[in-house]
Amino acid sequence: MKIRVKDLLGMKPGQDVQAKGWVRTKRGNKEIAFIALNDGSTINNIQIVVDKTRIEDSVLAKVTTGACICASGKLVESVGSGQAVEIQADSIEVLGECDPMRYPLQKKDTSFEYLRTVAHMRPRTNTFGAILRLRSQMAFAIHNYFHSKGFVYLNTPLITASDCEGAGQMFQVTTLDLNNVPKNKKGEPDYAKDFFGRMTSLTVSGQLEGELGATALGNIYTFGPTFRAENSNTPRHLAEFWMIEPEMAFYDIKDNMDLAEDFIKHLVKYALDNCYDDIKFLNDRYDDTLIDRLKGVIDTEFVRLPYTEGIKILEKAIADGHQFEYPVSWGVDLQSEHERFLVEEHFKKPVILTDYPKEIKAFYMKQNEDGKTVRAMDVLFPKIGEIIGGSEREASIEKLDERINELKMSRKNLEWYLDTRRFGSCPHSGFGLGFERLLLFITGMQNIRDVIPFPRTPKNAEY
Repeated sequence: MKIRVKDLLGMKPGQDVQAKGWVRTKRGNKEIAFIALNDGSTINNIQIVVDKTRIEDSVLAKVTTGACICASGKLVESVGSGQAVEIQADSIEVLGECDPMRYPLQKKDTSFEYLRTVAHMRPRTNTFGAILRLRSQMAFAIHNYFHSKGFVYLNTPLITASDCEGAGQMFQVTTLDLNNVPKNKKGEPDYAKDFFGRMTSLTVSGQLEGELGATALGNIYTFGPTFRAENSNTPRHLAEFWMIEPEMAFYDIKDNMDLAEDFIKHLVKYALDNCYDDIKFLNDRYDDTLIDRLKGVIDTEFVRLPYTEGIKILEKAIADGHQFEYPVSWGVDLQSEHERFLVEEHFKKPVILTDYPKEIKAFYMKQNEDGKTVRAMDVLFPKIGEIIGGSEREASIEKLDERINELKMSRKNLEWYLDTRRFGSCPHSGFGLGFERLLLFITGMQNIRDVIPFPRTPKNAEY
């Protein structure tokens, strides 16, 4: 029976075993061949030792980099360095040949830019095998964390008629014939003839629907794909990404910050405890400060800093000679360079920035008594900048109404949301964690396109 490479490497020698996987390398001499085999279960390969007198040359000739093989033999103690055990092959079956001249993944190092052009093959590389295993483990850790705390997992819609952020950067969903769009009396597209009978889009967030769950079930969380039609070609933006969004009844902004800090520390610790081999590979190959940076998050208390104080720190830095690409003044939405300065240079630890100007934050955030700021919070991390954004939600229907009118938002698609304030409103809070932003931090990668299997970006929707 086929045994995973990860399990084979932990077994005691002396057993007859069978391994199936893909050839990473083949080397040797006239008498012996050494095959490095990997099946995706671990960053480590198992070595297959082949006595060439026992395996036909015609079979070995097909064992090339990328080929899929089944190796049967005895698990023995390895005489070489790098592994405790290896397989002395009695037989090899080539399950899938691989043309070495056309195989896009050669032994030499290839750039991340090149690998994005062959995203369907890059999971076979050591780097992306490690990243995708970490992605899977982190998804499990997220569900496990909230389950352990009694949260209800709520599935919010991907197709929606509401714009949570109010920015209008949404992908439209329609079945109308784009070559012959029906028009109404005003000459506008007649969405009454569309599939849903109204204009709909892919969701930018499950938060509003999540609030419905929180005001009925107490504590809920969502975890699913979200979409932004934002034409941003940067290392930090995707058009399709995953979000974790908890919403909690009877939580104020302090409770919200406490949960966010505990949550992210739990995830980082889980990664170090359960995925160390993959993290060490990424640390040794790409960023030798990665492990120390991860441990640093677990062992430190996050700074809690009002936005106004943060602006003063940045303005003083400019006065002292520090140069930023973007200007800093009270009321601006901070850029990544400002966030990273606070985290990496000034405090040298994660920062939770609070009490933002209401003009740069969403309509649903609870206003402070000063009338100028809201009870928002952004968790800022080294190398990343903002990794979590959240707030205490406005519980007053009057203040929410006033804010919607100030922003000239359409109420038509928000009446259901306002019902949560009309009928038994309660204090509640929540936040959103971008899954890929988390993975950037956990893996040490520099580009968000390298922590999702198939990135969706402007002018790119392959596969």
